[in-house]
Amino acid sequence: MEFNHSLQFARKLDRNDSLKSFRNQFHIPKVKGKTAIYFTGNSLGLQPKATKKYIDEELQDWANLGVEGHVHSRRPWVSYQKFSKTILANIVGARPAEVVAMNQLTVNLHLLLVSFYRPTKERYKIITEHGAFSSDQYAFESQIRFHNLNPDDTLIELKPREGEFTLRTEDILQAIRDHRDEIALVIFGGVQYYTGQLFDIKKITAAGHEAGAIVGFDLAHAVGNVPLNLHRDDVDFAVWCSYKYLNSGPGAIAGCYVHERFSQADLPRFAGWWGHNEKERFLMRKGFKPMKGVDGWQLSNHPILLSAAHLASLEIFKQAGMKNLVEKSVQLTGYLEFILNQIDPSHKYFNILTPSNPKERGCQLSIFMKKNGKKVFSDLTRAGVIADWREPNVIRVAPVPLYNTFEEVYLFGEIFRKALGVKL
Repeated sequence: MEFNHSLQFARKLDRNDSLKSFRNQFHIPKVKGKTAIYFTGNSLGLQPKATKKYIDEELQDWANLGVEGHVHSRRPWVSYQKFSKTILANIVGARPAEVVAMNQLTVNLHLLLVSFYRPTKERYKIITEHGAFSSDQYAFESQIRFHNLNPDDTLIELKPREGEFTLRTEDILQAIRDHRDEIALVIFGGVQYYTGQLFDIKKITAAGHEAGAIVGFDLAHAVGNVPLNLHRDDVDFAVWCSYKYLNSGPGAIAGCYVHERFSQADLPRFAGWWGHNEKERFLMRKGFKPMKGVDGWQLSNHPILLSAAHLASLEIFKQAGMKNLVEKSVQLTGYLEFILNQIDPSHKYFNILTPSNPKERGCQLSIFMKKNGKKVFSDLTRAGVIADWREPNVIRVAPVPLYNTFEEVYLFGEIFRKALGVKL
Protein backbone atom coordinates (compact mmCIF):
# COMPACT_ATOMS: atom_id res chain seq x y z
CA MET A 1 0.00 0.00 0.00
CA GLU A 2 1.17 3.52 -0.81
CA PHE A 3 0.78 5.68 2.31
CA ASN A 4 -0.05 9.36 2.50
CA HIS A 5 0.92 11.73 5.31
CA SER A 6 -2.45 13.31 6.02
CA LEU A 7 -5.26 13.10 8.52
CA GLN A 8 -7.76 12.49 5.73
CA PHE A 9 -5.82 9.46 4.54
CA ALA A 10 -5.61 8.05 8.07
CA ARG A 11 -9.35 8.46 8.55
CA LYS A 12 -9.99 6.74 5.22
CA LEU A 13 -7.96 3.75 6.39
CA ASP A 14 -10.02 3.64 9.58
CA ARG A 15 -13.30 3.74 7.66
CA ASN A 16 -12.15 0.75 5.60
CA ASP A 17 -10.87 -1.18 8.61
CA SER A 18 -12.86 -4.41 9.04
CA LEU A 19 -11.69 -4.68 12.67
CA LYS A 20 -12.58 -1.14 13.74
CA SER A 21 -15.52 -2.22 15.93
CA PHE A 22 -13.23 -4.13 18.30
CA ARG A 23 -11.91 -0.86 19.74
CA ASN A 24 -15.33 -0.40 21.36
CA GLN A 25 -14.79 -3.59 23.34
CA PHE A 26 -11.98 -1.99 25.38
CA HIS A 27 -11.66 0.67 28.06
CA ILE A 28 -9.39 3.42 26.70
CA PRO A 29 -7.56 5.50 29.37
CA LYS A 30 -7.94 9.26 29.50
CA VAL A 31 -5.31 11.93 30.09
CA LYS A 32 -6.55 15.30 31.32
CA GLY A 33 -10.08 14.32 30.39
CA LYS A 34 -9.23 13.37 26.80
CA THR A 35 -8.91 9.90 25.32
CA ALA A 36 -5.24 8.92 25.42
CA ILE A 37 -3.21 7.60 22.52
CA TYR A 38 -2.36 4.29 24.14
CA PHE A 39 0.67 2.80 22.42
CA THR A 40 1.83 0.54 25.27
CA GLY A 41 0.04 -2.73 24.59
CA ASN A 42 3.50 -4.29 24.38
CA SER A 43 3.79 -3.67 28.14
CA LEU A 44 0.22 -3.93 29.43
CA GLY A 45 -2.79 -4.49 27.20
CA LEU A 46 -6.00 -2.59 27.76
CA GLN A 47 -8.91 -3.99 29.74
CA PRO A 48 -11.71 -5.57 27.72
CA LYS A 49 -15.13 -4.33 28.80
CA ALA A 50 -16.19 -7.97 29.13
CA THR A 51 -13.57 -8.64 31.82
CA LYS A 52 -15.79 -7.40 34.65
CA LYS A 53 -18.68 -9.59 33.48
CA TYR A 54 -16.52 -12.72 33.36
CA ILE A 55 -15.06 -12.10 36.82
CA ASP A 56 -18.46 -11.16 38.27
CA GLU A 57 -19.89 -14.45 37.01
CA GLU A 58 -17.26 -16.39 38.92
CA LEU A 59 -17.83 -14.29 42.03
CA GLN A 60 -21.56 -14.97 41.76
CA ASP A 61 -20.99 -18.72 41.39
CA TRP A 62 -18.63 -18.67 44.37
CA ALA A 63 -21.19 -16.78 46.44
CA ASN A 64 -24.07 -19.05 45.42
CA LEU A 65 -22.34 -22.40 45.27
CA GLY A 66 -19.29 -22.25 47.51
CA VAL A 67 -17.12 -25.30 47.03
CA GLU A 68 -19.74 -26.84 44.73
CA GLY A 69 -18.62 -24.34 42.11
CA HIS A 70 -15.78 -26.69 41.29
CA VAL A 71 -18.26 -28.93 39.48
CA HIS A 72 -21.54 -27.00 39.23
CA SER A 73 -20.56 -23.45 38.21
CA ARG A 74 -21.31 -22.30 34.67
CA ARG A 75 -17.64 -22.92 33.85
CA PRO A 76 -16.68 -25.69 36.31
CA TRP A 77 -13.51 -24.69 38.13
CA VAL A 78 -12.07 -28.19 38.24
CA SER A 79 -11.56 -28.16 34.46
CA TYR A 80 -11.11 -24.41 33.91
CA GLN A 81 -7.77 -24.75 32.12
CA LYS A 82 -9.56 -26.58 29.31
CA PHE A 83 -11.73 -23.60 28.33
CA SER A 84 -8.80 -21.61 26.92
CA LYS A 85 -6.96 -24.40 25.12
CA THR A 86 -8.49 -24.19 21.64
CA ILE A 87 -8.15 -20.40 21.39
CA LEU A 88 -4.58 -20.42 22.74
CA ALA A 89 -3.70 -23.20 20.32
CA ASN A 90 -4.95 -21.11 17.40
CA ILE A 91 -3.00 -18.06 18.58
CA VAL A 92 0.34 -19.88 18.90
CA GLY A 93 -0.10 -22.42 16.10
CA ALA A 94 -0.29 -25.53 18.22
CA ARG A 95 -2.60 -28.39 19.14
CA PRO A 96 -4.85 -27.99 22.19
CA ALA A 97 -3.03 -30.72 24.12
CA GLU A 98 0.23 -28.79 23.63
CA VAL A 99 -0.86 -25.58 25.41
CA VAL A 100 -2.07 -24.68 28.86
CA ALA A 101 -2.62 -21.50 30.85
CA MET A 102 -0.88 -21.69 34.23
CA ASN A 103 1.36 -19.87 36.72
CA GLN A 104 3.51 -16.89 35.72
CA LEU A 105 5.96 -16.71 32.83
CA THR A 106 9.19 -17.10 34.80
CA VAL A 107 7.70 -19.87 36.94
CA ASN A 108 6.83 -21.73 33.74
CA LEU A 109 10.27 -21.05 32.32
CA HIS A 110 11.92 -22.59 35.37
CA LEU A 111 9.59 -25.59 35.31
CA LEU A 112 10.36 -26.33 31.66
CA LEU A 113 14.08 -25.73 32.05
CA VAL A 114 14.08 -28.39 34.77
CA SER A 115 12.81 -30.81 32.14
CA PHE A 116 14.56 -29.58 29.00
CA TYR A 117 17.91 -28.19 30.13
CA ARG A 118 19.79 -31.41 30.92
CA PRO A 119 23.50 -30.58 30.63
CA THR A 120 26.15 -33.26 30.27
CA LYS A 121 29.92 -33.05 30.49
CA GLU A 122 30.21 -32.61 26.73
CA ARG A 123 26.97 -30.80 25.94
CA TYR A 124 26.04 -28.11 28.46
CA LYS A 125 26.01 -24.65 26.88
CA ILE A 126 23.02 -22.36 26.25
CA ILE A 127 22.77 -20.02 23.24
CA THR A 128 20.55 -16.95 23.59
CA GLU A 129 20.45 -13.30 22.55
CA HIS A 130 22.52 -10.70 24.37
CA GLY A 131 20.31 -8.39 26.40
CA ALA A 132 17.45 -10.84 26.85
CA PHE A 133 14.73 -9.69 29.22
CA SER A 134 16.20 -9.57 32.73
CA SER A 135 13.93 -12.23 34.20
CA ASP A 136 15.08 -14.67 31.53
CA GLN A 137 18.71 -13.81 32.26
CA TYR A 138 18.18 -14.54 35.95
CA ALA A 139 16.43 -17.81 35.14
CA PHE A 140 19.25 -18.97 32.86
CA GLU A 141 21.96 -18.01 35.36
CA SER A 142 20.25 -19.71 38.29
CA GLN A 143 19.48 -22.87 36.32
CA ILE A 144 23.10 -23.06 35.22
CA ARG A 145 24.29 -22.69 38.82
CA PHE A 146 21.73 -25.29 39.90
CA HIS A 147 23.76 -27.73 37.80
CA ASN A 148 27.00 -26.53 39.46
CA LEU A 149 28.15 -24.78 36.29
CA ASN A 150 29.53 -21.28 35.77
CA PRO A 151 27.31 -18.93 33.72
CA ASP A 152 30.40 -17.21 32.31
CA ASP A 153 31.52 -20.49 30.74
CA THR A 154 28.07 -21.80 29.87
CA LEU A 155 25.97 -18.95 28.47
CA ILE A 156 26.65 -17.87 24.88
CA GLU A 157 24.99 -14.48 24.32
CA LEU A 158 24.87 -13.34 20.70
CA LYS A 159 25.31 -9.65 19.90
CA PRO A 160 24.52 -7.74 16.69
CA ARG A 161 27.39 -6.88 14.39
CA GLU A 162 29.32 -3.69 15.03
CA GLY A 163 27.18 -0.68 14.14
CA GLU A 164 23.97 -2.75 13.87
CA PHE A 165 21.07 -2.96 16.30
CA THR A 166 19.55 -6.36 15.58
CA LEU A 167 20.85 -9.88 15.10
CA ARG A 168 21.17 -11.33 11.63
CA THR A 169 19.56 -14.73 11.25
CA GLU A 170 22.61 -16.06 9.45
CA ASP A 171 24.78 -15.10 12.43
CA ILE A 172 22.48 -16.97 14.82
CA LEU A 173 22.55 -20.06 12.63
CA GLN A 174 26.32 -19.88 12.27
CA ALA A 175 26.78 -19.61 16.04
CA ILE A 176 24.66 -22.73 16.49
CA ARG A 177 26.80 -24.57 13.94
CA ASP A 178 30.02 -23.32 15.56
CA HIS A 179 28.99 -24.70 18.95
CA ARG A 180 27.04 -27.70 17.71
CA ASP A 181 28.95 -30.25 19.82
CA GLU A 182 28.60 -28.38 23.13
CA ILE A 183 25.14 -26.79 23.22
CA ALA A 184 22.33 -28.35 25.22
CA LEU A 185 19.77 -25.58 24.71
CA VAL A 186 18.97 -22.81 22.24
CA ILE A 187 16.49 -20.29 23.65
CA PHE A 188 15.48 -16.88 22.35
CA GLY A 189 12.73 -14.38 22.85
CA GLY A 190 10.19 -14.67 20.03
CA VAL A 191 10.23 -10.88 19.74
CA GLN A 192 13.17 -9.12 21.39
CA TYR A 193 11.66 -6.82 23.99
CA TYR A 194 14.08 -3.89 23.50
CA THR A 195 14.47 -3.77 19.72
CA GLY A 196 11.17 -5.34 18.66
CA GLN A 197 12.96 -7.81 16.37
CA LEU A 198 10.99 -10.96 15.51
CA PHE A 199 13.41 -13.87 15.32
CA ASP A 200 13.09 -16.56 12.66
CA ILE A 201 11.65 -19.27 14.90
CA LYS A 202 11.49 -21.90 12.16
CA LYS A 203 15.12 -21.56 11.05
CA ILE A 204 16.51 -21.28 14.58
CA THR A 205 14.59 -24.38 15.64
CA ALA A 206 15.78 -26.39 12.65
CA ALA A 207 19.39 -25.36 13.22
CA GLY A 208 19.19 -26.18 16.92
CA HIS A 209 17.76 -29.61 16.25
CA GLU A 210 20.35 -30.31 13.59
CA ALA A 211 22.99 -29.56 16.21
CA GLY A 212 21.34 -31.96 18.65
CA ALA A 213 20.02 -29.29 21.02
CA ILE A 214 16.63 -28.60 22.56
CA VAL A 215 15.03 -25.35 21.31
CA GLY A 216 12.67 -23.11 23.29
CA PHE A 217 11.28 -19.57 23.13
CA ASP A 218 10.02 -16.86 25.47
CA LEU A 219 7.01 -15.50 23.59
CA ALA A 220 6.12 -12.69 26.00
CA HIS A 221 6.28 -10.04 23.26
CA ALA A 222 5.20 -12.37 20.45
CA VAL A 223 2.00 -14.08 21.60
CA GLY A 224 -1.07 -12.30 20.28
CA ASN A 225 1.21 -10.05 18.24
CA VAL A 226 2.83 -12.03 15.44
CA PRO A 227 1.95 -15.19 13.48
CA LEU A 228 3.18 -18.26 15.34
CA ASN A 229 3.32 -21.89 14.20
CA LEU A 230 4.96 -23.65 17.11
CA HIS A 231 3.87 -27.18 16.23
CA ARG A 232 4.62 -26.90 12.51
CA ASP A 233 7.98 -25.25 13.22
CA ASP A 234 8.81 -28.15 15.55
CA VAL A 235 9.59 -25.97 18.59
CA ASP A 236 10.25 -28.09 21.69
CA PHE A 237 8.81 -25.73 24.30
CA ALA A 238 7.71 -22.13 24.80
CA VAL A 239 6.42 -19.87 27.56
CA TRP A 240 4.57 -16.55 27.55
CA CYS A 241 2.74 -14.04 29.69
CA SER A 242 -0.77 -12.83 28.87
CA TYR A 243 -0.84 -9.29 30.25
CA LYS A 244 0.65 -7.67 27.14
CA TYR A 245 -1.00 -8.32 23.79
CA LEU A 246 -3.39 -10.87 25.30
CA ASN A 247 -4.96 -8.15 27.49
CA SER A 248 -5.57 -10.40 30.48
CA GLY A 249 -4.68 -7.93 33.23
CA PRO A 250 -1.65 -6.99 35.35
CA GLY A 251 0.05 -10.08 36.73
CA ALA A 252 -2.24 -12.25 34.60
CA ILE A 253 -2.04 -16.00 34.32
CA ALA A 254 0.69 -17.09 31.90
CA GLY A 255 0.95 -19.99 29.49
CA CYS A 256 3.23 -22.60 28.06
CA TYR A 257 3.59 -25.01 25.17
CA VAL A 258 5.29 -28.39 24.97
CA HIS A 259 5.45 -30.29 21.68
CA GLU A 260 3.32 -33.43 21.59
CA ARG A 261 6.36 -35.66 21.05
CA PHE A 262 7.04 -35.18 24.77
CA SER A 263 3.46 -36.11 25.64
CA GLN A 264 4.40 -39.26 27.49
CA ALA A 265 8.15 -38.80 27.76
CA ASP A 266 9.77 -39.78 31.03
CA LEU A 267 11.29 -36.38 31.71
CA PRO A 268 12.44 -35.03 35.07
CA ARG A 269 10.04 -32.39 36.34
CA PHE A 270 8.86 -30.62 39.45
CA ALA A 271 5.45 -32.11 40.07
CA GLY A 272 2.20 -30.93 41.62
CA TRP A 273 -1.25 -32.43 42.06
CA TRP A 274 -2.89 -30.60 39.14
CA GLY A 275 -0.44 -32.25 36.75
CA HIS A 276 -1.30 -35.69 38.08
CA ASN A 277 -3.61 -38.06 36.17
CA GLU A 278 -6.94 -36.29 36.64
CA LYS A 279 -8.86 -39.55 37.02
CA GLU A 280 -6.80 -40.31 40.13
CA ARG A 281 -6.08 -36.74 41.28
CA PHE A 282 -8.43 -36.80 44.27
CA LEU A 283 -7.36 -40.23 45.49
CA MET A 284 -4.42 -38.45 47.14
CA ARG A 285 -2.05 -41.37 46.63
CA LYS A 286 1.72 -41.27 46.52
CA GLY A 287 3.44 -41.68 43.18
CA PHE A 288 3.12 -38.93 40.56
CA LYS A 289 1.56 -39.97 37.24
CA PRO A 290 1.73 -37.02 34.81
CA MET A 291 -1.19 -36.19 32.58
CA LYS A 292 -0.52 -36.49 28.86
CA GLY A 293 0.78 -33.41 27.10
CA VAL A 294 1.69 -30.09 28.63
CA ASP A 295 -0.99 -30.51 31.33
CA GLY A 296 1.43 -32.82 33.10
CA TRP A 297 3.55 -29.79 33.99
CA GLN A 298 0.75 -28.13 35.97
CA LEU A 299 1.37 -27.70 39.67
CA SER A 300 -1.64 -26.14 41.37
CA ASN A 301 -5.34 -25.76 40.76
CA HIS A 302 -6.35 -22.98 38.42
CA PRO A 303 -6.63 -19.38 39.73
CA ILE A 304 -10.22 -18.81 38.64
CA LEU A 305 -10.49 -15.03 38.82
CA LEU A 306 -7.28 -14.54 36.83
CA SER A 307 -8.43 -17.15 34.35
CA ALA A 308 -11.82 -15.47 33.92
CA ALA A 309 -10.06 -12.26 32.88
CA HIS A 310 -7.93 -14.33 30.51
CA LEU A 311 -10.99 -15.90 28.89
CA ALA A 312 -12.67 -12.53 28.42
CA SER A 313 -9.82 -11.38 26.21
CA LEU A 314 -9.31 -14.69 24.42
CA GLU A 315 -12.93 -14.62 23.27
CA ILE A 316 -12.14 -11.34 21.49
CA PHE A 317 -9.19 -12.98 19.74
CA LYS A 318 -11.49 -15.79 18.68
CA GLN A 319 -13.91 -13.28 17.15
CA ALA A 320 -11.24 -11.20 15.41
CA GLY A 321 -8.93 -14.02 14.25
CA MET A 322 -5.13 -13.85 14.39
CA LYS A 323 -4.79 -13.76 10.60
CA ASN A 324 -6.95 -10.62 10.41
CA LEU A 325 -5.15 -9.01 13.34
CA VAL A 326 -1.74 -9.63 11.78
CA GLU A 327 -2.86 -8.18 8.46
CA LYS A 328 -4.05 -4.98 10.15
CA SER A 329 -0.94 -4.85 12.32
CA VAL A 330 1.31 -4.89 9.27
CA GLN A 331 -0.58 -1.91 7.84
CA LEU A 332 -0.82 -0.03 11.13
CA THR A 333 2.85 -0.42 12.02
CA GLY A 334 3.85 0.23 8.43
CA TYR A 335 1.95 3.51 8.55
CA LEU A 336 3.68 4.47 11.80
CA GLU A 337 7.08 3.72 10.25
CA PHE A 338 6.13 5.81 7.20
CA ILE A 339 5.09 8.76 9.38
CA LEU A 340 8.28 8.59 11.43
CA ASN A 341 10.45 8.51 8.30
CA GLN A 342 8.57 11.51 6.92
CA ILE A 343 9.39 13.44 10.09
CA ASP A 344 13.13 12.68 10.08
CA PRO A 345 14.21 11.25 6.71
CA SER A 346 17.91 11.94 7.35
CA HIS A 347 17.82 10.31 10.83
CA LYS A 348 19.14 13.43 12.48
CA TYR A 349 17.04 12.99 15.61
CA PHE A 350 16.42 9.25 15.88
CA ASN A 351 16.81 5.80 14.36
CA ILE A 352 14.21 3.04 14.32
CA LEU A 353 15.93 0.00 15.84
CA THR A 354 13.18 -2.40 14.80
CA PRO A 355 13.64 -4.12 11.42
CA SER A 356 11.81 -2.49 8.52
CA ASN A 357 10.80 -5.85 7.06
CA PRO A 358 7.26 -6.61 8.35
CA LYS A 359 8.17 -10.30 8.56
CA GLU A 360 10.85 -9.45 11.12
CA ARG A 361 8.72 -7.50 13.58
CA GLY A 362 5.32 -7.21 15.21
CA CYS A 363 3.53 -3.98 16.04
CA GLN A 364 6.28 -2.52 18.24
CA LEU A 365 8.70 0.08 16.91
CA SER A 366 11.67 1.02 19.10
CA ILE A 367 12.80 4.59 18.50
CA PHE A 368 16.44 5.19 19.42
CA MET A 369 16.71 8.87 20.41
CA LYS A 370 19.99 10.55 19.48
CA LYS A 371 19.40 13.54 21.76
CA ASN A 372 16.84 14.93 24.21
CA GLY A 373 15.13 11.56 24.47
CA LYS A 374 13.78 12.01 27.99
CA LYS A 375 12.48 15.49 27.19
CA VAL A 376 10.72 14.27 24.04
CA PHE A 377 9.20 11.40 25.99
CA SER A 378 7.96 13.79 28.67
CA ASP A 379 6.43 16.02 25.99
CA LEU A 380 4.63 13.00 24.53
CA THR A 381 3.28 12.07 27.95
CA ARG A 382 2.01 15.59 28.64
CA ALA A 383 0.27 15.60 25.26
CA GLY A 384 -1.72 12.47 26.11
CA VAL A 385 0.46 9.74 24.60
CA ILE A 386 1.00 6.70 26.80
CA ALA A 387 4.20 5.17 25.45
CA ASP A 388 7.16 3.43 27.04
CA TRP A 389 10.69 4.61 27.89
CA ARG A 390 13.55 2.10 28.06
CA GLU A 391 16.95 3.11 29.33
CA PRO A 392 19.18 4.46 28.13
CA ASN A 393 17.52 6.16 25.15
CA VAL A 394 14.66 4.23 23.54
CA ILE A 395 10.97 5.12 23.21
CA ARG A 396 8.89 2.03 22.46
CA VAL A 397 5.55 2.51 20.73
CA ALA A 398 3.14 -0.23 19.75
CA PRO A 399 -0.06 0.44 17.81
CA VAL A 400 -2.17 -2.62 18.64
CA PRO A 401 -4.63 -3.72 15.92
CA LEU A 402 -7.43 -4.64 18.34
CA TYR A 403 -7.86 -1.12 19.70
CA ASN A 404 -5.57 1.41 18.02
CA THR A 405 -6.43 3.42 14.90
CA PHE A 406 -4.66 4.91 11.90
CA GLU A 407 -5.81 8.35 13.01
CA GLU A 408 -4.00 7.80 16.31
CA VAL A 409 -0.85 6.93 14.38
CA TYR A 410 -1.11 10.18 12.43
CA LEU A 411 -1.80 12.23 15.57
CA PHE A 412 1.09 10.59 17.40
CA GLY A 413 3.35 11.61 14.51
CA GLU A 414 2.23 15.23 14.83
CA ILE A 415 2.84 15.27 18.58
CA PHE A 416 6.21 13.60 18.15
CA ARG A 417 7.21 16.01 15.38
CA LYS A 418 6.37 19.04 17.52
CA ALA A 419 8.26 17.56 20.48
CA LEU A 420 11.32 17.28 18.22
CA GLY A 421 10.84 20.80 16.92
CA VAL A 422 10.67 19.62 13.32
CA LYS A 423 8.74 21.52 10.63
CA LEU A 424 7.49 19.73 7.55
